[in-house]
Amino acid sequence: MPQDPMDFEWSYWIEWGRERILWLLVGHLLVSQVSRLLLEKYKPWCLMVYGMAACWLLLGIKGFAVILLHTTISFAVAQFQLSLLTWLCSLILLSTLRIPAVEDAKRKWYNTENEYYLLLFTISVRCLFCTSFSLEYCWHRSAQKPSHSFLWMLAYVFYYPTFHNGPLMNFDEFSKQMRRQETFSLKTNLSILIVGIIRIFFWWCLAELMIHLMYIHALYSSALPLEAASYWALGGLALAQVLFFYVKYLVLYGVPALLLQMDGLKPPALPCCVSLMHSFTKMWRSFDVGLHRFLVRYIYVPMGGSQSSLVGMLFSTALTFAFVSYWHGGQSYLWYWGTLNWLGVIVENGIKRILSISLIQDLI
Repeated sequence: MPQDPMDFEWSYWIEWGRERILWLLVGHLLVSQVSRLLLEKYKPWCLMVYGMAACWLLLGIKGFAVILLHTTISFAVAQFQLSLLTWLCSLILLSTLRIPAVEDAKRKWYNTENEYYLLLFTISVRCLFCTSFSLEYCWHRSAQKPSHSFLWMLAYVFYYPTFHNGPLMNFDEFSKQMRRQETFSLKTNLSILIVGIIRIFFWWCLAELMIHLMYIHALYSSALPLEAASYWALGGLALAQVLFFYVKYLVLYGVPALLLQMDGLKPPALPCCVSLMHSFTKMWRSFDVGLHRFLVRYIYVPMGGSQSSLVGMLFSTALTFAFVSYWHGGQSYLWYWGTLNWLGVIVENGIKRILSISLIQDLI
């Protein structure tokens, strides 16, 4: 039975995974386990060299050079230890991805559009990693200097399991866990690997069944079936789409999360099932946990967050969603999406504050 071809993200990553990325991840696993067994002290540098080689192999010398240039510029700007300057640098580097002349030049480096998109997606995710390192560098004390060197930035930015599509792991978590010396047990790691592969294979089979049998995205791409459907049917289609999105990210984040475990790191929690969620706030906290931690640590809390006045809280939340919308591409529909999510979070928090008043609680 033919599959629904309208979900670009699933088709794109599955195709790349089958062609090269999955084999490069297997290579990372082998290098990681050998270095943990024989060269534990040098594990970060072994994985850094492998990640840089994999980047060169997949994106070419020019793609590798662009990512290395972004990393170098971010590190140089971080030397001023000014958070505002670091953010300005990150936003400028991110904005270069949307300059038509730059886009055209990068497209000419590759034979296919898919190769160009791989570079685009990779640089977008690397931008968050560079921002995380640079802000931690701005905030670090002099005693922490050895763990905030350019070499550690390269080890973080070129860590291959999270290289193309995440999940996001903040630099402070990555460096602490990567520097931690642990007893290595091949038997334990093998059991983790086998169980993890079985779980990911089950999720992949489920996603493939949904793609081949449900045709959710094909229905959404045509106005006629949507106009003819009842409100109950439209609600069912919407639920089916978000459930597929959830299963899809169990696979896309499950593979790198398994490799993180094999490397002795604690990955961000995998997405929670959307059927269990009833609020915007919980959705943002528990679907993409790595992105949520990034947004809270580097945008929401520095801008005041929940500890500031009502206006300050509204502003810091709005700034957080504005960045998410811009990072995802900045198209008009993403601004609408970000605004609606912001309103949802604000309404929920407003109702919680009202319900926390003792008079209202007595009435209830």
